[in-house]
Parts: sequence; C-alpha cells; structure tokens
Amino acid sequence: MDDRKGLVFDIQGFSVHDGPGSRTTVFLSGCPLQCRWCANPEGWKVRQRLMYSRQKCRADQEDCRRCIEACSRNAIGKADEGIVIDRALCESCGDFFCTQSCFKEALRLSGNWYLPEQLMEILARDRNYWVGGGVTFSGGEPLMQKAFILDVLKRCKEARIHTAVETTAFVEPSFFLEAMSYVDFAFIDIKHMDETMHRAQTGVSNQLILSNIKALAQSEWQGRFILRIPVIKGYNDSKDNIQKAIDFMEETKLQEINLLPFHRMGDSKWSQLGEHYDYRDAEAPSDEELQEMQKLFSQRGLSCYIAEDVNY
Repeated sequence: MDDRKGLVFDIQGFSVHDGPGSRTTVFLSGCPLQCRWCANPEGWKVRQRLMYSRQKCRADQEDCRRCIEACSRNAIGKADEGIVIDRALCESCGDFFCTQSCFKEALRLSGNWYLPEQLMEILARDRNYWVGGGVTFSGGEPLMQKAFILDVLKRCKEARIHTAVETTAFVEPSFFLEAMSYVDFAFIDIKHMDETMHRAQTGVSNQLILSNIKALAQSEWQGRFILRIPVIKGYNDSKDNIQKAIDFMEETKLQEINLLPFHRMGDSKWSQLGEHYDYRDAEAPSDEELQEMQKLFSQRGLSCYIAEDVNY
C-alpha cells in the first residue's frame, strides 16, 4: 500500500455545523483518546475495522453462510440469531473477504484509504456546493495521521480552500503548531479540567492538550478557534469544572466556548464493533442545565454557544 495514503472513515457533504458555511466534513481514522461516550468509535484506530449489523443479517432467516465460508481466519460462526465474530482473529485480517460476500451489507469495513490527490478531487467536486464554507477535518483525531493531513492541508491552502479542524489537540507540540498554520478555523475540545478525571474517561492526561491550547493562543497564528466542552452529565458538568474552564480561558485570554450536549447517536456503532457502550443509558443535559452553565461564562464576559447555535 502507498504510504502516502490516509484512512478516512466517512465523508459528509453539506455539513452546516462543523464550521462556517456549508462544508464537506472528512473524518480521519485514529485517535489517541478513547472517550467512553464517543460517537465515532470506528475511528479510534488507523485500521479498517469490521462492523456487523444484526438487523441486516439474514443468516438465521435464509440459512445464509456466505460470510462464514468466505472468512479466511475462521473468525465467523453461526449463532442462534445471526452470526458470531471472533474479534481477536479479525484484528489480524488483511483481506476482509467476508464483507465482499455479504449481499445484504450486514458486514462492512469502517473506512477507505485515499491518496491526497484522490481526496482533493472530492473536495474540488464539492466546492461547487459550498456556500461561504470549505472543508472540515474531523475524526477520530484528524491530526494523528501526520504526513497525510499535512499534505492535504498544504494542498487546500494552495487551492484557497477554507480549512477547519475538530481536534483534541493531543498532538506533538511542534507538529500541532505546524499543522495549525494551514488551518483557518478550529474547534478544540477540553473534556475535563481535572487531570485525573480526564484520564479516567479518555485514557490520557489533559496536560498536553492544555499546553497546546496555550501555545496556539500565544502564537502568531491568524486563525480562529473555539474551545468546546462535550457536556456529559455527572462527569464534567459540575460548577467547579466549569469554573476551572473559565479560569483557564481568562488565563489564556480566550473568548469563545461551545457547550456540546451529549447524545447517544454512537450507540449502534459500538454494537456493530462488538463492544459495550458505557453510556447507553446516559441522559443528555437539559436545556435549563446548559443555560445555567452558559450564564457562568457570560457573567465573566465570555461568549458561550450552546449546541449548534455558534456565531460564525
């Protein structure tokens, strides 16, 4: 495989919530964080992953065995309902013949490999439909596939395409600033201000994230970025955590933050990956709770946007 290729697990056109205007959002695989509420768990690894939809499977209704017979690892077997997959064996697979044999698309791969020029062809096509927009790179962590994303960002800059990223900022500092020099707009997540709490639900410390945000704020970068908190009830919605976020913004002289309420839209993806979703029964914060948080920021003169109501 060409080492210039990048793994992309989704491309969505006509996106209106991922930056200014109407945009194309490109979701890149790979993420150093493993947030337990994640809506895109298929994007955690820089590797195509097998996803299985029980609802589409006809193994028990039509006695279909095509995927079982096609599997070169003997990782798929018949179950009382549908099929059962040995995920450990699947991890070593390089051909995924099972997906090609399934006529009902019950089995599919999470992502496709693209050369930079192939992705640019898609952006050139979509450009005709952008209204004051451009391309947003999301994920996963869009800056994790370093060589690929840097190549694409440079090509976008040369083509005068407006670029945005949705990033965790958990990236090696010098590369972070280099990549951001080709970015016009960014959402940067702060999951929790407490390091121990951050590590408990994401698997990593928040110190690199906070230091990168500070470095970007103090640099000569001319773009615009908005901090973002994915609001998870019982985890990061306390007044103490919000106050620490406010203190951090004042310390770094940042003015804008977006409160993004938790949702369970990733539930089915966890199931398709054969993994347990810890937040399956979690509740989203109410409008009233979000507005109370917003007041805390507003009282300190900070611009706080709720959900998609962002001032672009």
